[in-house]
Amino acid sequence: MFVLSGLALAGIGAAVGLAASVGLMRLMKSLLFGISPLDPLTYAAVPVVLVAAAMLASYLPARRAAAVDPVEALRAE
Repeated sequence: MFVLSGLALAGIGAAVGLAASVGLMRLMKSLLFGISPLDPLTYAAVPVVLVAAAMLASYLPARRAAAVDPVEALRAE
């Protein structure tokens, strides 16, 4: 459940970022050297890498928290 909510936020962020990048493409056109403003590899690879990093950042703490015994955690308080 924790990983799913993290992926949902990352997906929303990736969609907003892609929309913003397409919208701002004309302003950034003069700053790009060596690639076209509509480089499909870049537009595909960046969101995939970011969502993968978000999945890992959500999964590792969730796995660690799931390994803790609830009774032990309550006793420590």
